[in-house]
Amino acid sequence: MDLKALVVSALAQRKTTALLIGGAGVAFLGFGLGYKYLRKPEKLVRVGVVSQLLIHPLKSGRAASVALAECQKFGLKFGELQDRHWLVVTDDGHMVTGRQQPRLVLVSLTCEGGHVCLNGPNMEELRFPFKQADNPVLNCRVFGDNIQGRDCGDGASRWLTDYLGTGQTFRLVHFEPQMKARLSVEIEPLFPRSEKVAYPDVGPVMLLSESSVKDLSSKLEKDVTVERFRPNIVISDCQPFEEDSWEELQIGSVRLQRVMSCGRCIFTTVDPETGVITRKEPLETLKSYRLCKPSEKHIYKSDPLFGQLHTVKQTGILQVGDVVYKISR
Repeated sequence: MDLKALVVSALAQRKTTALLIGGAGVAFLGFGLGYKYLRKPEKLVRVGVVSQLLIHPLKSGRAASVALAECQKFGLKFGELQDRHWLVVTDDGHMVTGRQQPRLVLVSLTCEGGHVCLNGPNMEELRFPFKQADNPVLNCRVFGDNIQGRDCGDGASRWLTDYLGTGQTFRLVHFEPQMKARLSVEIEPLFPRSEKVAYPDVGPVMLLSESSVKDLSSKLEKDVTVERFRPNIVISDCQPFEEDSWEELQIGSVRLQRVMSCGRCIFTTVDPETGVITRKEPLETLKSYRLCKPSEKHIYKSDPLFGQLHTVKQTGILQVGDVVYKISR
């Protein structure tokens, strides 16, 4: 779906929503949606506003901030950019992320006129065709799981190999719709058995509030930004960590279901502006006050919790400025 179609669809959805609210009120709208989907009355409670939508086309790469996006079962999509659908791998197909190569966070992957564009510090832009059907499909490994990816060619390989400069050869692969996806439940048992992802760690959508990031920054010597934590949906106008309690959300026509908190790792210590890893902050501070309950240690172990992982119950269009409603019954 191109930008024009996205805008037209979004406007149509907003018009429909406005008519419903004007004619019957938010409570009746909530009841109507509940009757349609669950046959139970439900209430929509305003909890915040969408302040940013972030797509990370390249796993561990720089985020693309967009004003609106399709929210699909596989996550956010804008035009040909789809969240975590490109992956850097070694010659033998093992994934490479910012945990091993921190400077990946400075690489931006964009799409323009049927071409993919790679950009990075002190590198000339590389452009190659989005569709390369004649290129081989590689078998890859993501956190021990098998998955495929279409090789993006020798040019992309040379670009990444030169950029990372380790003497090791790297390749770029792209996940295509016909390829077999990974089952989230095999990574985290809390996910529904039908849930699938391409190259994300485990879930299709991660949500975080601005106030939670500000709360963390208040405990650090140097402020951090939301980009360090790589969310897809950023929420404003709420209290710190209020998102922990939002089990089901309505944003525009989209419905999200919370599955679990996001356990944080060493990747949070990579500065998204410099590509430098400290292996210390803000992870150590998060561990001082964001550990799980003792009853949840079998799930999260010693990882601090920051942000929430959601599945997409109903697809649709998201826009910056959308009101976020918590669904209660």
